[in-house]
Amino acid sequence: MQIVVCIKQVPDTAEVRINPETNTLIREGVPSIINPYDVHAIEAALQIREQTGGKVIVITMGPPQAEEALREAIAMGADDVRLISDRMFAGSDTWATSYTLFKAIQKIGADIILCGKQAIDGDTAQVGPNIAEYLNIPHIAYIKKIEDVTGTSMRVQRLMDDGYDVIETPLPVLLTVVKELNVPRLPSLKGKMAAKKAVIPRMTAQDIEAEEQNVGLKGSPTQVKNIFAPQAKGDRKVLEGSLEQQVDTLVAELRRLQCV
Repeated sequence: MQIVVCIKQVPDTAEVRINPETNTLIREGVPSIINPYDVHAIEAALQIREQTGGKVIVITMGPPQAEEALREAIAMGADDVRLISDRMFAGSDTWATSYTLFKAIQKIGADIILCGKQAIDGDTAQVGPNIAEYLNIPHIAYIKKIEDVTGTSMRVQRLMDDGYDVIETPLPVLLTVVKELNVPRLPSLKGKMAAKKAVIPRMTAQDIEAEEQNVGLKGSPTQVKNIFAPQAKGDRKVLEGSLEQQVDTLVAELRRLQCV
């Protein structure tokens, strides 16, 4: 059983700032973390390994500093990691990112692929499903519980608005997980020492045999033209008095603004 987990290093959202002149995120001096949903994916992979055996391989696509995210994965207990890094990958949108990860997974091999349901910096939730489509394998989103895993299939619960679905799927399969799935473990001292000493293997565009026209800006059909922080407004009113008085005041204000 080979379990591959796709993670992403993202800026800590509590520290995100935007350059008003360039309309880009200011990353200098901003701490980076593993995308929180992806940490739950790592934990799920480790639990599957403990139940069925096998190997957990954590991969990420990013610049050299993304090694730190992979070291955290090693500290949690990952057996192996890969940094998918090449200047050709710069400017990739979700389509090109999915293609790049697909090519890497093809080289590595996987029975189960786990991703967080989405990244907190982009919130698109597109990369996981796109990878599955490239691989032509089943994909199940919003996994809240893994009930059973065998060498050829697995049964999971998919979170829905009004409860959950129970789905059985053959392997290989790609799952995107939600935070309700588990509580991620803390890295052990042994894991931290292993992470500190680890040499992080890298895979370039040539290593994964990626076609140049499908990666980076060339392979990205979408581009971000503008990004901005919402402007804070000062024209706020605090309603006072009893609940009935506050309702009357609110209705009168909405009528004044011609909202009702």
